Amino acid sequence: MFPGFDGLLTLSRREGVDVRPTLLRVLTDLYVQAPNHTIDEEKQFVELTARLIDQVDDATRAAVRARLSIYPNTPRAILNRLNLRPTEPGQSVPLAQPISAAESPAPPVKQPSEAQMRVAANMAMAPRDASEISTLFFAASSSERAQILHNLAETPLRSSARIPQARAARAMHILEMAAFAEDRDNFARELSEALMLPAAIAEQVVSDPGGEPLACCAKALGMRSDIFQRVLLFLNPEFGTSVTNVYRIARMYDVLSERSALIMVAAWRGAHMAATRAKFRPALYDDERHRARPSAPQARPSVQPDVDITRVTRNSSGR
Repeated sequence: MFPGFDGLLTLSRREGVDVRPTLLRVLTDLYVQAPNHTIDEEKQFVELTARLIDQVDDATRAAVRARLSIYPNTPRAILNRLNLRPTEPGQSVPLAQPISAAESPAPPVKQPSEAQMRVAANMAMAPRDASEISTLFFAASSSERAQILHNLAETPLRSSARIPQARAARAMHILEMAAFAEDRDNFARELSEALMLPAAIAEQVVSDPGGEPLACCAKALGMRSDIFQRVLLFLNPEFGTSVTNVYRIARMYDVLSERSALIMVAAWRGAHMAATRAKFRPALYDDERHRARPSAPQARPSVQPDVDITRVTRNSSGR
């Protein structure tokens, strides 16, 4: 059926021209044109095709595979060589192997902008609730603060947004350097900018003798426990004189959840808003009305009794 193919292969090697892709395509086209083949024709096709399949390029192999996949009498040996399924009862053509669906990559997480973070910070918690939580936390003892932070993790209060990783890493590096230099002013300034806290709150956090507010800020930034301990000891050397205090704050920091820390950050932001609103609120509900300057009443001409208005008007117009 395919006379001269072996000679053509030998000639192609001798002349330096690779005609094997063309030979395989022609051989396949000739084979699929006939609906049936004899045993000798099938054997010769298998021998020639099996040698050529491994010697041609991927494009030729794919084209031949497509032609033979829809031909009902493709030899089983060639089907196996091309990873095709043999014909099953009830199927008119052999089927190719199913292509597994590739998992779609997760969309990249877009970091929030500075404006979006500030809007989210202002909307995280109602100012009144935030003010109450902040006041209660700063006035509590060490054990009470630990209990407050433990309970905050289970509350439905909305926490502040997580600080972006790049920004948090930069802030932690600056905070650590400022702590080593015992520069509380720069430490409080960087803490205020990194967590978007009011300057007064940041200074109160740094000056707090207990260390719990600073632990909340460090946890909100994702600071490691060993770095936090170094920062605390360098920033407040007096704190390290008590082994009990160091062990207590280290233990509390290890069990402190990120959610509780972010809720406290949201509370400190909202407390500043509540204080700002209260500063500009009138003492009485009608203060604004009483402060308004009264306008002098304008005198309206009165009409004397027993006077005919129409006659007066007529005389005035006659003049």
